[in-house]
Amino acid sequence: MKFEAILFDCDGVLVDSEPIVNGVLRDMLEEAGWAMTLAECMATFVGKAVRDERALIAARTGRPVTDDWMAAFYARRNQALREGLAAIDGAHEAVAAAHARVGGRIACASGADRFKVEMQLAQVGLLPYFDGRVFSGHEMPRSKPAPDVYLAAAAHIGVGGAECLVIEDTPTGVTAGVAAGATVWALCPTPALAPGLRAAGAKRLFGHMDELTALLSVA
Repeated sequence: MKFEAILFDCDGVLVDSEPIVNGVLRDMLEEAGWAMTLAECMATFVGKAVRDERALIAARTGRPVTDDWMAAFYARRNQALREGLAAIDGAHEAVAAAHARVGGRIACASGADRFKVEMQLAQVGLLPYFDGRVFSGHEMPRSKPAPDVYLAAAAHIGVGGAECLVIEDTPTGVTAGVAAGATVWALCPTPALAPGLRAAGAKRLFGHMDELTALLSVA
């Protein structure tokens, strides 16, 4: 299939940020009265913006999620990312293959805030591929699973959603890509994740970014 543009999610696809961010979140939620394991925290929050889960957090902690709490979370999150973030194995090669496949018409469309996305891409050396083509769900009317961020990225490049390939790793993100009319392929490093990704509409699953590189390198 010929794609006119390739749109990447960021967290879990390009950078291995989810364990770091959810480690900080888990600690802060425990301090607020909601104790859980890291695995439980990731199962609850991966693919979602923390700010969109304020009602759930308030219900479980008995405390409102204030702007000060969110600011403290962002500060602790950013510091932890600066200290420990790495790219997903094979991400550089996959992005380079995508860039070559569609003549540079690639973008990063994330549900996270712009500062975090650009900081992460810069830290792992991927920002030059996406500079000027980073889109944040925080700046859209609706974040994922709504399609807004993917539609904005496609429109900026000058193509329709149906002409795009979206690379995701969560059911929430896959749902957003499908809603944008795109074909969605999903990184699925663990077989247990496959049913949820397929149910959300992923057309192809791959277990490692090297597989994506090979798929995109085929003429």
